[in-house]
Amino acid sequence: MNRCTAAITAAASSGEEADPTPLAIDSSARRFTIAAEATRYMVRSVPPLPVLHHDAVLAAVTPDDAIEQVRRGFCRHHSGEWSMPAKVYLPSPPFGDFRAMPARGDGFALLKWITSFPSNPASGLPTVQGLICLSDADTGTPLMILDARSVTALRTGAVAAVAARALARSDARSVGVIGCGLHGLWAARCLRAAGYEGGVACDPRPDAARAVADELGGAVGDRTEALACDVVCCVTPGTVAIVERPDLRPGLHLNMLGADGPGKAEASVHAVAACTLFCDEWDQAVHGGELTGAVAAGLVGRDAVRDLGSVLAGVGGTGAGRADDEEITLFDSTGLAIQDLAIAAAAYEAWQAGSVPAQTIEL
Repeated sequence: MNRCTAAITAAASSGEEADPTPLAIDSSARRFTIAAEATRYMVRSVPPLPVLHHDAVLAAVTPDDAIEQVRRGFCRHHSGEWSMPAKVYLPSPPFGDFRAMPARGDGFALLKWITSFPSNPASGLPTVQGLICLSDADTGTPLMILDARSVTALRTGAVAAVAARALARSDARSVGVIGCGLHGLWAARCLRAAGYEGGVACDPRPDAARAVADELGGAVGDRTEALACDVVCCVTPGTVAIVERPDLRPGLHLNMLGADGPGKAEASVHAVAACTLFCDEWDQAVHGGELTGAVAAGLVGRDAVRDLGSVLAGVGGTGAGRADDEEITLFDSTGLAIQDLAIAAAAYEAWQAGSVPAQTIEL
Protein backbone atom coordinates (compact mmCIF):
# COMPACT_ATOMS: atom_id res chain seq x y z
CA MET A 1 0.00 0.00 0.00
CA ASN A 2 1.50 3.34 -0.96
CA ARG A 3 1.50 6.27 1.45
CA CYS A 4 -1.41 8.16 -0.04
CA THR A 5 -3.69 5.10 0.01
CA ALA A 6 -2.55 4.32 3.57
CA ALA A 7 -3.40 7.84 4.69
CA ILE A 8 -6.91 7.60 3.28
CA THR A 9 -7.44 4.15 4.76
CA ALA A 10 -6.19 5.30 8.17
CA ALA A 11 -8.46 8.34 8.11
CA ALA A 12 -11.47 6.24 7.23
CA SER A 13 -10.75 3.61 9.91
CA SER A 14 -10.28 6.27 12.60
CA GLY A 15 -13.64 7.86 11.90
CA GLU A 16 -12.01 11.13 10.83
CA GLU A 17 -11.97 12.62 7.37
CA ALA A 18 -8.80 13.54 5.56
CA ASP A 19 -7.68 16.96 4.39
CA PRO A 20 -8.87 17.55 0.80
CA THR A 21 -5.71 19.48 -0.11
CA PRO A 22 -3.98 17.70 -3.03
CA LEU A 23 -1.02 15.67 -1.78
CA ALA A 24 2.16 15.48 -3.87
CA ILE A 25 3.89 12.18 -3.18
CA ASP A 26 7.22 11.07 -4.59
CA SER A 27 7.44 7.27 -4.73
CA SER A 28 9.90 5.23 -6.85
CA ALA A 29 10.93 8.39 -8.72
CA ARG A 30 7.34 9.02 -9.77
CA ARG A 31 5.18 11.94 -8.56
CA PHE A 32 1.51 11.28 -7.91
CA THR A 33 -1.15 13.84 -7.09
CA ILE A 34 -4.10 12.67 -5.05
CA ALA A 35 -7.04 15.06 -4.97
CA ALA A 36 -10.46 13.74 -5.93
CA GLU A 37 -10.07 10.50 -3.95
CA ALA A 38 -9.44 12.44 -0.73
CA THR A 39 -12.27 14.96 -0.98
CA ARG A 40 -14.82 12.57 0.46
CA TYR A 41 -12.67 12.36 3.60
CA MET A 42 -12.72 16.13 4.12
CA VAL A 43 -12.10 17.20 7.74
CA ARG A 44 -15.01 19.14 9.11
CA SER A 45 -13.74 22.40 10.57
CA VAL A 46 -15.03 23.78 13.87
CA PRO A 47 -18.20 25.79 13.15
CA PRO A 48 -17.88 29.57 13.46
CA LEU A 49 -17.62 30.30 17.16
CA PRO A 50 -19.59 33.06 18.86
CA VAL A 51 -17.43 35.13 21.22
CA LEU A 52 -18.84 37.17 24.10
CA HIS A 53 -16.61 39.99 25.28
CA HIS A 54 -16.69 41.43 28.80
CA ASP A 55 -19.67 43.75 28.37
CA ALA A 56 -21.63 41.21 26.32
CA VAL A 57 -21.42 38.63 29.13
CA LEU A 58 -22.72 41.15 31.65
CA ALA A 59 -25.53 42.11 29.27
CA ALA A 60 -26.45 38.46 28.70
CA VAL A 61 -26.96 37.49 32.35
CA THR A 62 -28.71 39.75 34.87
CA PRO A 63 -27.79 39.65 38.56
CA ASP A 64 -31.13 37.94 39.34
CA ASP A 65 -30.46 35.29 36.70
CA ALA A 66 -26.90 34.80 37.91
CA ILE A 67 -28.06 34.24 41.49
CA GLU A 68 -30.60 31.64 40.45
CA GLN A 69 -28.26 29.85 38.04
CA VAL A 70 -25.42 29.68 40.59
CA ARG A 71 -27.82 28.38 43.26
CA ARG A 72 -29.04 25.74 40.84
CA GLY A 73 -25.46 24.81 39.90
CA PHE A 74 -24.57 24.12 43.53
CA CYS A 75 -27.62 21.89 43.90
CA ARG A 76 -26.90 19.98 40.68
CA HIS A 77 -23.30 19.43 41.72
CA HIS A 78 -24.31 18.26 45.18
CA SER A 79 -26.73 15.75 43.65
CA GLY A 80 -23.99 14.39 41.37
CA GLU A 81 -25.61 15.61 38.15
CA TRP A 82 -22.73 18.00 37.47
CA SER A 83 -19.09 16.97 37.72
CA MET A 84 -16.03 19.09 38.47
CA PRO A 85 -12.42 17.85 38.59
CA ALA A 86 -10.02 19.69 40.86
CA LYS A 87 -8.73 23.14 39.88
CA VAL A 88 -5.15 23.08 38.57
CA TYR A 89 -2.73 25.85 39.57
CA LEU A 90 0.27 26.76 37.41
CA PRO A 91 2.47 29.20 39.36
CA SER A 92 4.33 31.91 37.47
CA PRO A 93 6.59 33.28 40.21
CA PRO A 94 6.97 35.95 41.30
CA PHE A 95 4.13 37.42 39.26
CA GLY A 96 1.08 35.25 40.01
CA ASP A 97 -0.51 32.07 38.75
CA PHE A 98 -2.61 30.51 36.03
CA ARG A 99 -5.62 28.30 36.81
CA ALA A 100 -7.34 25.65 34.71
CA MET A 101 -10.90 24.86 35.80
CA PRO A 102 -13.08 22.19 34.10
CA ALA A 103 -16.71 21.27 34.70
CA ARG A 104 -19.50 19.35 32.97
CA GLY A 105 -23.29 19.40 33.32
CA ASP A 106 -26.63 19.76 31.52
CA GLY A 107 -25.11 18.83 28.17
CA PHE A 108 -22.25 21.34 28.40
CA ALA A 109 -18.56 20.99 29.18
CA LEU A 110 -16.41 23.95 30.17
CA LEU A 111 -12.78 24.82 30.57
CA LYS A 112 -11.80 28.10 32.18
CA TRP A 113 -8.23 29.38 31.79
CA ILE A 114 -7.71 32.33 34.09
CA THR A 115 -5.00 34.23 35.93
CA SER A 116 -4.35 35.97 39.21
CA PHE A 117 -1.48 38.45 38.80
CA PRO A 118 -1.79 40.88 41.74
CA SER A 119 0.82 43.37 40.52
CA ASN A 120 -0.84 43.84 37.11
CA PRO A 121 -2.83 46.99 38.03
CA ALA A 122 0.46 48.88 38.47
CA SER A 123 1.05 48.26 34.76
CA GLY A 124 -2.50 49.13 33.77
CA LEU A 125 -3.59 45.50 33.42
CA PRO A 126 -6.34 43.62 35.28
CA THR A 127 -5.36 41.20 38.05
CA VAL A 128 -7.76 38.63 36.58
CA GLN A 129 -7.68 37.79 32.85
CA GLY A 130 -8.60 34.76 30.81
CA LEU A 131 -11.12 32.99 28.65
CA ILE A 132 -13.70 30.23 28.86
CA CYS A 133 -14.39 27.58 26.24
CA LEU A 134 -17.91 26.14 26.37
CA SER A 135 -18.43 22.88 24.48
CA ASP A 136 -21.15 20.37 23.69
CA ALA A 137 -20.68 17.54 26.19
CA ASP A 138 -22.14 14.95 23.80
CA THR A 139 -20.01 15.67 20.73
CA GLY A 140 -17.10 17.70 22.08
CA THR A 141 -17.85 20.48 19.61
CA PRO A 142 -16.82 23.96 20.84
CA LEU A 143 -19.90 26.17 21.18
CA MET A 144 -18.72 29.54 22.49
CA ILE A 145 -15.77 31.48 23.87
CA LEU A 146 -16.44 33.89 26.70
CA ASP A 147 -14.42 36.51 28.55
CA ALA A 148 -13.48 34.89 31.87
CA ARG A 149 -13.03 38.10 33.84
CA SER A 150 -16.68 39.08 33.55
CA VAL A 151 -17.94 35.56 34.20
CA THR A 152 -15.78 35.39 37.33
CA ALA A 153 -17.03 38.73 38.63
CA LEU A 154 -20.65 37.83 37.99
CA ARG A 155 -20.51 34.41 39.63
CA THR A 156 -18.51 35.77 42.59
CA GLY A 157 -21.20 38.37 43.18
CA ALA A 158 -23.93 35.79 42.71
CA VAL A 159 -22.47 33.34 45.24
CA ALA A 160 -22.25 36.16 47.81
CA ALA A 161 -26.01 36.61 47.46
CA VAL A 162 -26.71 32.85 47.43
CA ALA A 163 -24.68 32.34 50.61
CA ALA A 164 -26.23 35.33 52.38
CA ARG A 165 -29.74 34.11 51.64
CA ALA A 166 -28.88 30.66 52.97
CA LEU A 167 -26.74 31.61 55.97
CA ALA A 168 -27.47 35.14 57.20
CA ARG A 169 -30.21 35.99 59.69
CA SER A 170 -33.64 36.24 58.11
CA ASP A 171 -33.86 39.90 59.15
CA ALA A 172 -30.40 40.82 57.84
CA ARG A 173 -30.42 43.82 55.48
CA SER A 174 -27.26 45.93 55.60
CA VAL A 175 -24.07 44.94 53.79
CA GLY A 176 -20.47 45.80 54.54
CA VAL A 177 -18.02 45.40 51.67
CA ILE A 178 -14.32 45.46 52.48
CA GLY A 179 -12.38 45.57 49.23
CA CYS A 180 -14.17 47.45 46.46
CA GLY A 181 -12.56 46.18 43.28
CA LEU A 182 -14.47 44.51 40.46
CA HIS A 183 -15.56 41.55 42.59
CA GLY A 184 -16.56 43.76 45.50
CA LEU A 185 -18.67 45.83 43.12
CA TRP A 186 -20.47 42.75 41.81
CA ALA A 187 -20.97 41.36 45.31
CA ALA A 188 -22.71 44.62 46.20
CA ARG A 189 -24.72 44.59 42.97
CA CYS A 190 -25.95 41.02 43.44
CA LEU A 191 -26.72 41.48 47.13
CA ARG A 192 -28.79 44.52 46.26
CA ALA A 193 -30.64 42.42 43.67
CA ALA A 194 -31.22 39.80 46.40
CA GLY A 195 -32.98 42.34 48.62
CA TYR A 196 -30.14 43.66 50.78
CA GLU A 197 -29.53 47.39 50.88
CA GLY A 198 -27.72 50.04 52.82
CA GLY A 199 -24.41 49.50 54.53
CA VAL A 200 -20.78 50.55 54.28
CA ALA A 201 -18.11 50.25 51.60
CA CYS A 202 -14.48 50.26 52.73
CA ASP A 203 -11.49 50.63 50.45
CA PRO A 204 -8.31 52.76 50.45
CA ARG A 205 -9.37 54.03 47.00
CA PRO A 206 -12.12 56.63 47.56
CA ASP A 207 -13.61 56.33 44.07
CA ALA A 208 -13.85 52.54 44.29
CA ALA A 209 -15.48 52.75 47.72
CA ARG A 210 -17.97 55.34 46.50
CA ALA A 211 -18.97 53.19 43.51
CA VAL A 212 -19.75 50.24 45.79
CA ALA A 213 -21.55 52.43 48.32
CA ASP A 214 -23.74 53.74 45.51
CA GLU A 215 -24.60 50.17 44.50
CA LEU A 216 -25.64 49.39 48.08
CA GLY A 217 -27.44 52.66 48.68
CA GLY A 218 -25.05 53.07 51.59
CA ALA A 219 -22.05 55.08 52.70
CA VAL A 220 -18.26 55.02 52.53
CA GLY A 221 -16.70 54.08 55.85
CA ASP A 222 -13.85 52.33 57.62
CA ARG A 223 -13.25 48.67 58.41
CA THR A 224 -14.97 48.83 61.81
CA GLU A 225 -18.08 50.42 60.34
CA ALA A 226 -18.24 47.82 57.56
CA LEU A 227 -17.89 44.98 60.06
CA ALA A 228 -20.87 46.37 62.00
CA CYS A 229 -23.25 45.51 59.13
CA ASP A 230 -25.48 42.42 59.07
CA VAL A 231 -23.69 40.76 56.13
CA VAL A 232 -20.00 41.45 55.54
CA CYS A 233 -18.21 40.59 52.30
CA CYS A 234 -14.42 40.58 52.39
CA VAL A 235 -13.06 40.86 48.86
CA THR A 236 -9.40 41.78 49.34
CA PRO A 237 -6.27 40.17 47.87
CA GLY A 238 -6.06 38.05 51.02
CA THR A 239 -2.49 38.99 51.92
CA VAL A 240 -3.46 40.53 55.28
CA ALA A 241 -6.00 39.30 57.83
CA ILE A 242 -8.65 42.00 58.21
CA VAL A 243 -11.06 40.09 60.49
CA GLU A 244 -9.81 39.25 63.97
CA ARG A 245 -11.51 37.37 66.78
CA PRO A 246 -12.58 40.58 68.65
CA ASP A 247 -14.38 41.78 65.49
CA LEU A 248 -16.93 38.98 65.71
CA ARG A 249 -20.36 39.52 67.26
CA PRO A 250 -23.53 37.43 67.54
CA GLY A 251 -25.64 37.25 64.40
CA LEU A 252 -22.90 38.30 61.96
CA HIS A 253 -22.58 36.58 58.59
CA LEU A 254 -19.23 36.74 56.77
CA ASN A 255 -18.69 36.05 53.07
CA MET A 256 -14.95 35.53 52.63
CA LEU A 257 -14.41 35.96 48.89
CA GLY A 258 -10.78 37.02 48.50
CA ALA A 259 -8.70 34.04 49.66
CA ASP A 260 -8.73 31.90 46.53
CA GLY A 261 -5.29 30.31 46.55
CA PRO A 262 -2.54 28.92 48.78
CA GLY A 263 -1.13 31.38 51.31
CA LYS A 264 -4.11 33.75 51.22
CA ALA A 265 -6.42 34.60 54.14
CA GLU A 266 -8.69 37.48 55.12
CA ALA A 267 -9.39 36.33 58.69
CA SER A 268 -7.14 35.10 61.49
CA VAL A 269 -7.26 31.40 62.28
CA HIS A 270 -8.85 32.12 65.67
CA ALA A 271 -11.58 34.21 64.06
CA VAL A 272 -12.29 31.40 61.60
CA ALA A 273 -12.40 28.77 64.35
CA ALA A 274 -14.92 30.83 66.35
CA CYS A 275 -17.53 30.76 63.53
CA THR A 276 -20.02 28.23 62.26
CA LEU A 277 -18.32 27.28 59.03
CA PHE A 278 -19.43 26.68 55.45
CA CYS A 279 -17.48 26.42 52.20
CA ASP A 280 -18.08 26.01 48.48
CA GLU A 281 -16.03 22.79 48.37
CA TRP A 282 -13.96 21.24 51.14
CA ASP A 283 -11.08 19.86 49.05
CA GLN A 284 -10.47 23.20 47.39
CA ALA A 285 -11.01 25.31 50.51
CA VAL A 286 -8.69 23.23 52.67
CA HIS A 287 -5.63 23.78 50.47
CA GLY A 288 -6.24 27.27 49.14
CA GLY A 289 -9.02 29.09 50.97
CA GLU A 290 -9.99 30.83 54.19
CA LEU A 291 -10.12 27.51 56.07
CA THR A 292 -6.59 26.44 55.18
CA GLY A 293 -4.76 28.07 58.08
CA ALA A 294 -7.27 27.00 60.73
CA VAL A 295 -7.22 23.41 59.46
CA ALA A 296 -3.41 23.36 59.37
CA ALA A 297 -3.33 24.68 62.96
CA GLY A 298 -5.61 21.87 64.11
CA LEU A 299 -8.40 24.29 65.07
CA VAL A 300 -10.91 23.09 62.45
CA GLY A 301 -11.72 19.62 61.14
CA ARG A 302 -13.85 18.32 58.30
CA ASP A 303 -16.81 17.60 60.56
CA ALA A 304 -16.99 21.28 61.53
CA VAL A 305 -17.57 22.51 57.96
CA ARG A 306 -20.65 22.12 55.77
CA ASP A 307 -20.69 22.49 52.00
CA LEU A 308 -22.99 25.22 50.73
CA GLY A 309 -24.49 22.74 48.25
CA SER A 310 -25.75 20.54 51.08
CA VAL A 311 -27.39 23.53 52.74
CA LEU A 312 -29.10 24.59 49.53
CA ALA A 313 -30.26 21.02 48.93
CA GLY A 314 -31.66 20.76 52.46
CA VAL A 315 -29.42 17.84 53.44
CA GLY A 316 -29.20 16.99 57.14
CA GLY A 317 -32.30 18.85 58.24
CA THR A 318 -34.51 21.65 57.07
CA GLY A 319 -31.72 23.17 55.01
CA ALA A 320 -31.44 26.26 57.23
CA GLY A 321 -27.81 27.24 57.33
CA ARG A 322 -27.76 28.71 60.83
CA ALA A 323 -29.22 27.21 63.98
CA ASP A 324 -30.28 30.54 65.52
CA ASP A 325 -29.92 34.30 65.23
CA GLU A 326 -26.94 34.37 67.61
CA GLU A 327 -24.65 32.20 65.52
CA ILE A 328 -21.73 33.75 63.68
CA THR A 329 -21.61 32.20 60.23
CA LEU A 330 -18.70 32.27 57.79
CA PHE A 331 -18.76 31.16 54.17
CA ASP A 332 -15.41 30.41 52.54
CA SER A 333 -15.67 30.98 48.79
CA THR A 334 -12.74 29.78 46.71
CA GLY A 335 -14.52 29.89 43.34
CA LEU A 336 -15.76 26.78 41.54
CA ALA A 337 -15.94 25.84 37.89
CA ILE A 338 -19.58 24.79 38.38
CA GLN A 339 -20.36 28.45 39.08
CA ASP A 340 -18.61 29.43 35.85
CA LEU A 341 -20.55 26.74 34.01
CA ALA A 342 -23.84 28.06 35.37
CA ILE A 343 -23.09 31.58 34.12
CA ALA A 344 -21.56 30.51 30.80
CA ALA A 345 -24.50 28.24 29.96
CA ALA A 346 -26.95 31.06 30.76
CA ALA A 347 -24.98 33.45 28.54
CA TYR A 348 -24.94 30.94 25.69
CA GLU A 349 -28.68 30.42 25.95
CA ALA A 350 -29.24 34.19 25.99
CA TRP A 351 -27.22 34.45 22.78
CA GLN A 352 -29.20 31.61 21.20
CA ALA A 353 -32.43 33.43 22.11
CA GLY A 354 -31.17 36.57 20.38
CA SER A 355 -30.93 38.57 23.60
CA VAL A 356 -27.30 39.54 23.06
CA PRO A 357 -25.10 39.79 19.95
CA ALA A 358 -21.73 38.09 19.63
CA GLN A 359 -18.62 38.39 17.55
CA THR A 360 -17.64 35.26 15.62
CA ILE A 361 -14.33 33.66 14.78
CA GLU A 362 -13.35 30.75 12.58
CA LEU A 363 -10.66 28.26 13.49
